[in-house]
Amino acid sequence: MSQTVDRALSILPLLAEGPADLGQVADRLGVHKSTALRLLRTLHEHGLVYRQSDQRYRLGARLFALAQEAMENLDVREIAHPHLVRLNESCGHTVHLAVYEENEVLYIDKVESRYPVRMYSRIGKPVAITVAAVAKLLLADLPEHERRAVAEKLDYPSYTARSTPNATAFLRELEKVREQGWATDLGGHEESINCVAAPIRGADGRVVAAMSVSAPNVVVTADELLTLLPLVRRTADAISGEYSGRTPVKGTV
Repeated sequence: MSQTVDRALSILPLLAEGPADLGQVADRLGVHKSTALRLLRTLHEHGLVYRQSDQRYRLGARLFALAQEAMENLDVREIAHPHLVRLNESCGHTVHLAVYEENEVLYIDKVESRYPVRMYSRIGKPVAITVAAVAKLLLADLPEHERRAVAEKLDYPSYTARSTPNATAFLRELEKVREQGWATDLGGHEESINCVAAPIRGADGRVVAAMSVSAPNVVVTADELLTLLPLVRRTADAISGEYSGRTPVKGTV
């Protein structure tokens, strides 16, 4: 299996040099044409290579899309992190950064609260997509038909009495979030945890990530946490400005 994977991956640098036919690929790998063809077909099925009308192969669009997505996610985390740290230093609460990937919303950065009560969220872990504030922002930015398709496929666990009960309610919430430009989770996932979130936008205005501040009731009430919303939104705007190449907003915190 490892040899097969190694051979398949060896095809990509070859095609990066330019289109190649089956014989050239087989010669480079040192394998029979039938073996090279099986590898190319697998890569083609995943969109990583493309067979041209002249029967030569080149790198596929899916590969570039994956590379672009990875670069954007890496960049947004790198750009956002200093802002998240400053926000955490200002308010003391847990700060998260999340993105939407492969039908999941994932945390890609976290700055821990300075208070003894900590959240169990982890970088790389999917969030509770039907209730999390960051998830609402990321899904609300999808075109309407995509929002509806996603909402209708989701399960709606009753984490608490405040959890989103069904697709209809979720779509209403997403529309509200889309209009107001921010989101909350006030006890929807855990009764004792509240969260406020704001979107990070790229140069085209689309939401590329979402950031949030979360805190337990024993540290701060929901109403008190909501007073931080202007600060959270200014931080998100500052990250958006830097990420999209606009002049960063000064005086974030």
